[in-house]
Amino acid sequence: MKQPIVMMAAIAMSFQVQAQSLEEGVKMYNYERFETAKKILTPLAATNPQANYYLGLSALALENNNEAQTTFSKYADDAANMAGLARVAFANNNAAEGQRLAQVVVDKAKKKDWEPLMYAADALNYSEGGNKQTAIDWYKKALEKTDNTELHLSLGDAYRKIQGGGGEAMNNYEKVTTKEPNNSLAFSKIGALWYAAKNYNLALENYKKAKEADPNNPIPYRDLANAYFWTGKYDLAKQNIEQYLQLSDKSTEDQIQYGNILYLSKDYPGAISKMNELINSGVSKPGFYGILAYSQMNVADSVSKAEALTNVRKYFAMQKKEKIFPSDYTNYGTIALQNNLTDSADYYFNKAIAMDTSAKKDELYRQIADAFKNTKTTEGYAKAGEWYGKIVAENPDAGALDYYYYGFFNYYVKKYDIADKAFGQMEEKYPDQPSATYWRGRVASAQDEDAKKGTATTYYEKWLNSNVAGYEKKNADLMYAYQYLALYYYNKGDKTAMNNYLSKIEGIEPSNSFLKQMKDLSKKG
Repeated sequence: MKQPIVMMAAIAMSFQVQAQSLEEGVKMYNYERFETAKKILTPLAATNPQANYYLGLSALALENNNEAQTTFSKYADDAANMAGLARVAFANNNAAEGQRLAQVVVDKAKKKDWEPLMYAADALNYSEGGNKQTAIDWYKKALEKTDNTELHLSLGDAYRKIQGGGGEAMNNYEKVTTKEPNNSLAFSKIGALWYAAKNYNLALENYKKAKEADPNNPIPYRDLANAYFWTGKYDLAKQNIEQYLQLSDKSTEDQIQYGNILYLSKDYPGAISKMNELINSGVSKPGFYGILAYSQMNVADSVSKAEALTNVRKYFAMQKKEKIFPSDYTNYGTIALQNNLTDSADYYFNKAIAMDTSAKKDELYRQIADAFKNTKTTEGYAKAGEWYGKIVAENPDAGALDYYYYGFFNYYVKKYDIADKAFGQMEEKYPDQPSATYWRGRVASAQDEDAKKGTATTYYEKWLNSNVAGYEKKNADLMYAYQYLALYYYNKGDKTAMNNYLSKIEGIEPSNSFLKQMKDLSKKG
């Protein structure tokens, strides 16, 4: 009996809808939107082994190994799902079983079959511990049977994972874009290849093509965010990850990265808000407390400093030792210092130094010095001076600013001998920095407050006569020099020289109290 036309049309439409849904589910999987993929594929998986396979892959991508095992087992004799079971074995650190199951899939393939070869190769290619060269060999065998863009994409991925395989990876991706000019995924992968080769212009060009090919593909935004993140362009990283989050499934890892970028782009309130949001949602990872603590460390109010101490302690208690880096100890020391725990601060700063394997530690020393400087206490300034002294002593390439801070903080805490040594070294090493001479004058005049010895005269007069392009003498600095020199020449009885400097003071500040006192003294004299 023939089927009624209406019923046949309904069945055809049902198959068409299922096919479209499967295609969309696979697309979501490829775009790493695994939760969305699961929602699309779950109703199809009961009757469709292919949908079931991608449903299992989505569970595996979300690190739900047991769920993936159960899913793939529903079609244990199907080549795709058997390859899925091989992936589960690899994920469970059983590489031998993974390899065995993948080989079984290959051995079951009939003469003209290419899909089992692809599934088995995928199991090796996309699993930790899988043999990538074997995967490449199986992809090539499959390509002998059919010229398929999916095979070229996967073969390109496999080549990227072996030494010197970048060229072949590019060839395979470009074969896809030649055949399918709107294949967003292929352009994303080409962009990633160029980025790895440090050709940033071509990387950006291909990420742009990926976005244009499919504006709903979140991957190029994520890759751009990561690219900008690793090159220190945190504002651009923030822009792109925010676009990525609009398009992605907003996984926990995505949101952690977002919090990281918020922190590094110095949006500390935003980072604090994001981490608290994740913690309050019931998700708990050590990194949350690290970002939370280090963001609170950079917020001005004292409540945040106290909370930072609580959270950094949680971070160190939860985090694995091998994942704690020198910067973590430096931050812990800074937070301890902010909470007036100086001994603890010293302990963690020294832990950071002991752990840092860099030949040059000047950047680490600078961070520690800044932490002490930011306490805005005499004790803190003294410590800051000591750490800048370490930079100068250990680094022949120390910059003028390092010498300046070494001298300045020692000057502030009245360690004048050290301060003069620092500014003297700066003057010798950086003759194009007149401020070194000026500060030698400040150090000398601090030890000759009555300006009777005249020890600062040489430095101040040398500084006043200096003329370095781009260097501007500030009025506040000029006043220090003019006042000392005016008083010195008054004490010496040289009224001509004294009046010369008094007139300079009057030119800057006619109502200056020192000027008035000196004029009164001069009249009496």
